Amino acid sequence: MRVLVIGSGYVGLVAAACFAEAGHSVLGVDVDAAKLEGLQRGEVPIFEPGLEVIFQRHLASGRLAFSTDLRTGIADADAAFICVGTPQSEDGSADLRFVLRVAQQIGAALSLRPKEAPPLIVVDKSTVPVGTAARVHGVIAATGTGRDFEVISNPEFLREGSAIEDFLKPDRVVVGCQSDFAEGVMKALYEPFLKASGGQWFRMDPTSAELTKYAANAMLALRISFINEIARLCESVGADVDYVRAAIGADHRIGSAFLNPGPGFGGSCFPKDLQALLKTGREYGHPLMSLATTVEANRHQKQVVASKIRAYYGVEGGAPAPLAGLHFALWGLAFKAHTDDIRESMSLELIDSLTALGATLTVHDFEAMPAVKAKIGGKVSYADDLIACCEGADALVIATEWPAYKAADLAAVAAKLKAKVMFDGRNLFRPEAMKSAGWTYHSIGRRSVP
Repeated sequence: MRVLVIGSGYVGLVAAACFAEAGHSVLGVDVDAAKLEGLQRGEVPIFEPGLEVIFQRHLASGRLAFSTDLRTGIADADAAFICVGTPQSEDGSADLRFVLRVAQQIGAALSLRPKEAPPLIVVDKSTVPVGTAARVHGVIAATGTGRDFEVISNPEFLREGSAIEDFLKPDRVVVGCQSDFAEGVMKALYEPFLKASGGQWFRMDPTSAELTKYAANAMLALRISFINEIARLCESVGADVDYVRAAIGADHRIGSAFLNPGPGFGGSCFPKDLQALLKTGREYGHPLMSLATTVEANRHQKQVVASKIRAYYGVEGGAPAPLAGLHFALWGLAFKAHTDDIRESMSLELIDSLTALGATLTVHDFEAMPAVKAKIGGKVSYADDLIACCEGADALVIATEWPAYKAADLAAVAAKLKAKVMFDGRNLFRPEAMKSAGWTYHSIGRRSVP
């Protein structure tokens, strides 16, 4: 099939590469000419494991091409996927300017399709609020071209760091459409992936599909905030959250996924999507109280590591620079492992908190350092090696769960530090082992090792 993918951000690039991998002919469209030139040269602007291999393969095979003009492929496309950004507005709602702008462009280009061509299936792939498919349909229809089309919702369920695997072997595919023809087009596109995964197919109305995406992310965010709340209670009562989460996760009604305590959720999806869903609830007179609490709990959780550091060093309010003279090594800048995404990253808040108190930092990350350098410049020092990052530091702080950090040689780390002090925001190590090795160790939801 012939597919247009409009937008070459995270979702757009993954979708374009994976559809090409399934044998479809894909044209990626973006208004950023410089970005498109880089893509045409084979330069992938984001880090996602496995993406570059597939991208390069199908750029070479000819199944994947790029243009700045969606009219290039609109005449014979079977489906046009809208994969542009929906940033958060000041009131918490999703900003649909880019989505509706693409809808206008599609409407203006529809006249290029032969009158006898089958309906163009316009797919909202971006995360959009309830009612967006109807709005996109209205914008396209307003052009009055007389060409047949249908707007459907097909939300993405991709995890940064494993997006290729999620796309190629989905748990489920959700399609919100009105016609059997639209469903047939989408089944033809996704059939190879569902065969590989045994995933489920869900056809529903567009409104239900739009809400499904937000509800899924809200449920996952709620689980994260819940276990973080339990972790804080564990510290107060002297319990160990690792034991608690393992036991409750063994209940088949609960499961173990998203029950890992940490420094709060970040990234491009959960914070934005929760605010958008809260806004929708208010608009329709149904305030979502559990989600409001989830947002507040996460805001508090992102300060937990900084609070532990302040408490350990006896920081009192009112002192002008109570951490002056202290230097920290910080492992991890991305909001999670296996990505270079620093949006809503706890590390950035931690850097702000510690430098405001007079401390200095040397930081390390396997993929996110260029993004941090572009954002905060020389506010911190940067180390290309995780052991060298610890040179002369008073303590090590861990903010991202990169596997290499868990596998690090702690004896070599200790040799670089001034003191064997660690603040582990990801619970990479067990307190008993750290105590035996002579560390002062602070983690989330477990007894500290003094």
